Amino acid sequence: MNRTVNVVRMQLINKQTFVWVPLIVLGASFAITIAIYAILASSGLPGPFYGGGSQAPLWVLLFVGISSLTLTFPFSQAMSVTRREFFLGTMLAAVMCAVLLAAVFAVGGMIEEATNGWGLNGYFFALDWVVADGPLVAALFYFVLALLIFMLGFWSATVYKRSGAMVVALIWSGVGLLLVVAVWAITRFEMWTDVITTIVEQGPAGFAVWGLLVTVLLSGISYLTLRRTIP
Repeated sequence: MNRTVNVVRMQLINKQTFVWVPLIVLGASFAITIAIYAILASSGLPGPFYGGGSQAPLWVLLFVGISSLTLTFPFSQAMSVTRREFFLGTMLAAVMCAVLLAAVFAVGGMIEEATNGWGLNGYFFALDWVVADGPLVAALFYFVLALLIFMLGFWSATVYKRSGAMVVALIWSGVGLLLVVAVWAITRFEMWTDVITTIVEQGPAGFAVWGLLVTVLLSGISYLTLRRTIP
């Protein structure tokens, strides 16, 4: 257990990666979004205003997941840390980062609802669909989403370490192709109404559950891959 905690400390030696960079990106995205809302409000538009800037820090975690393996794993092996300990410690660091972001999003959403969108009727955190079931569910949604994006980066890095850049490129190209085929099929058979209805009915809690299942699956695959990775 102590060695696993040491891996967490090792990952957090450079706090910029797990803490400050996501928070800086969040702050910058928030400031730009609020400035845009203020311009729209001053132009006489009543709102409400919604934007997608809140997803910016979440995508930073994709690169955090990649760097947490590619930059730290070789060093951990030199320190005689087992791969299991490295994996568990890195996942614990990722959970801590996701909890921090989820708390910021949940508190930010409550402030927005209490202040009528910062007095501008503009919402950065409190997106209607996400906060429909309350702040706790919204926090769970953001937590799972942050952890899932981190795991996508970590899993991609394990594949890279095991099989090289070509395999990673082929996998993600295949995923992109499958998405295009899915969009074509939904459009071809006029299923968009059913798809949108299903998304709305799932709600943030339903998506959190599905996202958590995918995260666990990717975690298992990543761990099995990591066990066979040559440092």
